Amino acid sequence: MEYKLRHLDQFIVAGLSVRTINKDGKSEKDIGDLWTRFTTGNISDQIPGKLSEDSYCVYTDYESDQFGWYTAVLGCSVKGGDALPHGIVATKVPSGNYRVYQPLGEFPANVASTWRSIWQDDIDRAYRADFDLYKAGASSFEETEAEVYLGVV
Repeated sequence: MEYKLRHLDQFIVAGLSVRTINKDGKSEKDIGDLWTRFTTGNISDQIPGKLSEDSYCVYTDYESDQFGWYTAVLGCSVKGGDALPHGIVATKVPSGNYRVYQPLGEFPANVASTWRSIWQDDIDRAYRADFDLYKAGASSFEETEAEVYLGVV
């Protein structure tokens, strides 16, 4: 699978979180429920200090590797320093090198397919933070433009 290598500076994402695992469909259900809460609760509008309307799903606090528990935070990039409303958490995406994948096909199946390919590849991952970037402004849900960022050593 093709990717570009990029170095990113640290940034902060604030939003909703869930602890999950890639086993028996648990992460798909948990992250799907997170999306439902995020969209139906208009959480994006409640996040202070937002830098853009883009959404991020950050995967962090890895217990071990892709087979262990981790935390998913769905939210927006923020400038930081602002007090967060009850229920909103912030996580830092550390500076470092990231493989950037451009999922092909229709959203959201294209993002899931990209992750399945990553899991089958032998990649020297950092397991500090990975994330999906969902760009604002799509004319329909299925046309959402996404990028997958994989933290590497």
